[in-house]
Amino acid sequence: MNSLELLAHPIRLRIVHAMGGGRLLTTTQLCARIPDASKATVYRHIDLLVGGGVLEVAEEHRVRGAVERHYRLRQDRAVIGSEVVRTLTAEDHRQAFATAMTALLAEFTAYLDHDRADPVTDRVGYRQHALWLSPAELEELIGELRAAIAPKLANQPSPERAQYLLSPIHFPLEAPQAEPERPSTGTEQETDT
Repeated sequence: MNSLELLAHPIRLRIVHAMGGGRLLTTTQLCARIPDASKATVYRHIDLLVGGGVLEVAEEHRVRGAVERHYRLRQDRAVIGSEVVRTLTAEDHRQAFATAMTALLAEFTAYLDHDRADPVTDRVGYRQHALWLSPAELEELIGELRAAIAPKLANQPSPERAQYLLSPIHFPLEAPQAEPERPSTGTEQETDT
């Protein structure tokens, strides 16, 4: 299973989200984090992520005669590499985007269903902006976003930190026009050629 097949599933993507920041979590803790999925489903997806090298067993402890495993995310394996992205078809992109949106909706629903949910205090945001950017301006913006986000990816969980899901999405809504459109003056005449 390649990285796209492995990560392009809403439950597996939510497991990856939960494991961020160097957390060590058990299957029981992951099941609590994804309450809308059955325990059997979460267990199956953890096994797939372990088999694919995205999760690894960090610790094992005996608890009442059973072995409890704490898993760790292998961040270097939890990405879809640029070499895979270059081979994707339009349908592959459509499916990957749908998976990401399904996971995002499930995470947001789980947040809102939590007793302590307070979108105003928690600074929840879901704004969208339509920007006009040249290719150079787009590259600059992506670089600025990476520069702002990348250092925060190393943050570890702590009592004063809440985990936030940040999902930058960008795609062209309209292709660049070769020539700017001129407003019609109403005096043009049609001609047959």
